[in-house]
Amino acid sequence: MTQGEGPVNARPTSVLIADDQPKVLRAFAAVLSAQPDLRVAATAPDGAEAVRQARLTHPDVALLDIRMPEMNGIDAARRILRTERTRIIMITTFDLDDYVYDALTAGVSGFLLKDVRAPDLVAAVRTVARGDALLAPAVTRRLIAEFARQRRRPAVPGGHGLTPRETEVLRLLARGRSNAEIAAELVVSEHTVKTHVARLLAKLGLRDRTQAVIHAYEIGLVVPDSRGELPSA
Repeated sequence: MTQGEGPVNARPTSVLIADDQPKVLRAFAAVLSAQPDLRVAATAPDGAEAVRQARLTHPDVALLDIRMPEMNGIDAARRILRTERTRIIMITTFDLDDYVYDALTAGVSGFLLKDVRAPDLVAAVRTVARGDALLAPAVTRRLIAEFARQRRRPAVPGGHGLTPRETEVLRLLARGRSNAEIAAELVVSEHTVKTHVARLLAKLGLRDRTQAVIHAYEIGLVVPDSRGELPSA
């Protein structure tokens, strides 16, 4: 199956894959290795080895199974993020995984279900490597609903030091808009959008776009409906 050509970079995106199922590990490695812009830097059968390999290879992206022996994916993510600038995608079997919240607070950049199609796996790695948020749709709906219900706190106008334009960019990020879509809606360049995103992340002390999305839900900047769905406009 062809996943399409990725962007041409001077250096391929390096990826660490950790999963205790050899078949899954081999399949993911084969799919990613076939892409000219991606390189599998290391594989690991458990969380402890994933941490060791991350410190040896400094991968751009790590795919971590959420349930692994020796050390689970969440604990591995926490340890990796202490020393590396790696962006982490958590792999889960079920879209209602009880560990999703712990993974988010650990600082992961997104989630994928283990039965992800090959093209979607490739796209996910590229998305996270660019610094964009990645939340599989089924997981997203649950996250939005639960964050709104359990972690909502009142928004304080101007309390976070964001400009009106930065606040609008944050709102659009939380609605799932890409940089290109935000640029079109606000009638500005994509470069300007990237600048706004970088500034709002710095002001809020957030790691990446995923954390920005969570923050927007928590302060009620974007409110899901009763099914956990976001309005389209």
